[in-house]
Amino acid sequence: MIVLTAPTSTIGRLLVDDLLDRGAPLRLVARDPSRLAPEVRERAEVIEGSHGDAAVIDRACDGAETVFWLAPDNPAATNAETVYVDFTRPACEAFARHGVKRVVGISALGRGTPMAGRAGTVTASLAMNDLIAASGVAYRAVSCPSFMHNLLRQVGAIKEQGMFFLMADPDLKNPTVATRDIAATAARLLLDDSWKGSGQVACLGPEDLSPNEMARIISEVLGTEIGYRQIPGAALKERMTGFGMTDAMAQAMADMFDAKNQGLDNAEPRTAESTTPTTFRQWCEEVLKPAVTV
Repeated sequence: MIVLTAPTSTIGRLLVDDLLDRGAPLRLVARDPSRLAPEVRERAEVIEGSHGDAAVIDRACDGAETVFWLAPDNPAATNAETVYVDFTRPACEAFARHGVKRVVGISALGRGTPMAGRAGTVTASLAMNDLIAASGVAYRAVSCPSFMHNLLRQVGAIKEQGMFFLMADPDLKNPTVATRDIAATAARLLLDDSWKGSGQVACLGPEDLSPNEMARIISEVLGTEIGYRQIPGAALKERMTGFGMTDAMAQAMADMFDAKNQGLDNAEPRTAESTTPTTFRQWCEEVLKPAVTV
């Protein structure tokens, strides 16, 4: 039995479909099961509730061998540790109580870097990894840079202003990864019962690109000039709090991007295993372009 948390998330939806197609027995923990496709509800066991709730995750882990763990975003949280560490604590107790053998979680790059302790949400995510590993399960953190998918939040700016805006240094080359490749890596680990201990598996995409290079590729794919503009941390914070995010969570986001500008995502060596297949151009053609031209 494989337990999947956050099955309606961007990564979770892909993972559910992949594992069901492979015939894996699934137990899904969903706050709102109605968001699951009818065919998914027919083929998988569903437990309603938050996987941060002690009673819900205890029930989910009963008889489970493997768990996929993803801490959901919570822009209303008082701090990043609440989102990652406190949310995960009941699950770690359930893992130990029910003898769960393996856990695969979604996390961030940066462990062992000088920036790891001051990288906002990344720092909290790395602390979550430590908490899970200390529970006694075998654990693999699927460690990722920024998602290509995050650019979908900029569809309006791309359409209306011909621009996208980030805190990233315009000429700094960083890895980016497609969520489909993250899901594929997680699926492989969930179906493999041979690994032990704790560690991470990085997903770095196939290439490092600067925001200016990304703008050039977007322009070529869309057939119109798209520019990039770097925004300061204070402007990002103002924008995030304007959307309802707490000041502490907005600061944690700004701290994360500041750490990325200092090389947080560049420290992980690129290997054959960490190089995932979906290029940024392919993602733009298959995902971004349809979203912009709809």
